[in-house]
Amino acid sequence: QVQLVESGGGSVQSGGSLRLSCAARGVDINKEEVGWFRQNPGKKREAVAAIDREGVIYYAESVKGRFTISRDNAKNTVFLQMNNLKPEDSAMYYCAAAPGSRLYGLVPSEAYNTWGQGTQVTVSA
Repeated sequence: QVQLVESGGGSVQSGGSLRLSCAARGVDINKEEVGWFRQNPGKKREAVAAIDREGVIYYAESVKGRFTISRDNAKNTVFLQMNNLKPEDSAMYYCAAAPGSRLYGLVPSEAYNTWGQGTQVTVSA
């Protein structure tokens, strides 16, 4: 059974940083497409960053230059380093994988079939 477990969320002030982790179990995440999404109540889940199995990385325009997605092969974990956080970055953050699929770019959440439970990020002004 494939499981994704996020951690690292919290509350920070504007301009602060957080590092989210997405630990995978039951799958070699280094060979899969992985995305980070965020969602606020009543809003659609928004793609933030993605890394494909070849290591190609994609970012939403709103986070370019501030967020960095990376992978630790030994830990079977994908990270999202978030710097210079803004109040509008506040959301529940989810990582997702699509075992068996080939994805290109920032694709809608429907393209992923495996999700973590989410970790809350709150940025105060």
